[in-house]
Amino acid sequence: MRTFLILGTAVLIAAGVAVVSLPAANFPEPPKVNEGAPQAKATAVLAGGCFWGLQGIYEHVKGVHSTEVGYAGGSKSTASYMRIERGDTNHAESIKITYDPSKISYGQLLKIYFSVAHDPTTLNRQHNDVGTQYRSAIFYTNDDQKAVAEAYIKELNDANFYGRPVVTQVVPLQGFYRAEEYHQHYLDQVVACDSTGGPQCGELNSGYIRSLDIPLQNGFRKAFPELYIKESK
Repeated sequence: MRTFLILGTAVLIAAGVAVVSLPAANFPEPPKVNEGAPQAKATAVLAGGCFWGLQGIYEHVKGVHSTEVGYAGGSKSTASYMRIERGDTNHAESIKITYDPSKISYGQLLKIYFSVAHDPTTLNRQHNDVGTQYRSAIFYTNDDQKAVAEAYIKELNDANFYGRPVVTQVVPLQGFYRAEEYHQHYLDQVVACDSTGGPQCGELNSGYIRSLDIPLQNGFRKAFPELYIKESK
């Protein structure tokens, strides 16, 4: 369930104003781990709270070909929004990122993930969204991705970077199931409605987007200007 009271380290709602805390300038770089042979396209699947916000960031990352939101961790039979909201399907709201490894590495995608996309220290929740469907999880597709993810988490924990442990799961991807079409590029729909209006705009959960996801997107743009592109993917 999308809620409006936002708590946590990344975003603080005070008197109706969203304040984004940017990552420290010395946020650790990705570990130097083999990411496999060069290829034209690769895929990353990440989970970290509401998938609207994750897509609002990664659709603007240089080197990303495309993004889609969906469900990972559970079975195909329970891969629907209304079903996973019960919190007992083992699915997590996730994003599938197709990217060009010659332009952005898997490690760089994880740097964005750990620094500005979500809080990796909260167990089975992001802000006021609670349940296993909002957990922090990296669904790796090969051993190289697993090695990068595990080494990065170890680096962050060894440095006690957050002041508390990273609880992100690193698990093999068993399947990714595309979410309903109205969830795809949801943030873009809200932004378009803000500028143009229209009868369908009243059905959008725009308060949630404005108070949390747009500030996260703005935080990414300010923290990683060299990776930000205006066009969404």
